Amino acid sequence: MNFTPKTAFRTTNAPQPAGPYSQGIEANGFFYTAGFGPQDPVTGAVPDSVGEQTRQVLRNVQAILKERGLTMDHCVKTTVHLADLADFAEFNDAYQEFFSEPYPVRTTVGSQLADILVEIDVVAAVPESK
Repeated sequence: MNFTPKTAFRTTNAPQPAGPYSQGIEANGFFYTAGFGPQDPVTGAVPDSVGEQTRQVLRNVQAILKERGLTMDHCVKTTVHLADLADFAEFNDAYQEFFSEPYPVRTTVGSQLADILVEIDVVAAVPESK
């Protein structure tokens, strides 16, 4: 099995890494994102509600996907961390605004998050070059 070297991607249109990690990595036909929080990349502001935080998180995800030339339609897997699973319905309403069928598979877990309500990472399939 051949390993394709990984390639890192970065954008100023999403929050910058707070540690030693990449915003996005492409390897072996897939694009993996870091877990993004709801910080506005320009102001650093964080919305109050889980719905608005979800929308900002997914705008941040869109920004790094765009840097690679991908869209939310390329996403095959999402992992969602919610500070409170009781917020699931409001989160889900905002989440579905960003995806179309066939929806990516999704794992949603309750997590202790640092002063935010939601964090999301995705895996996207990179189309083969012709």
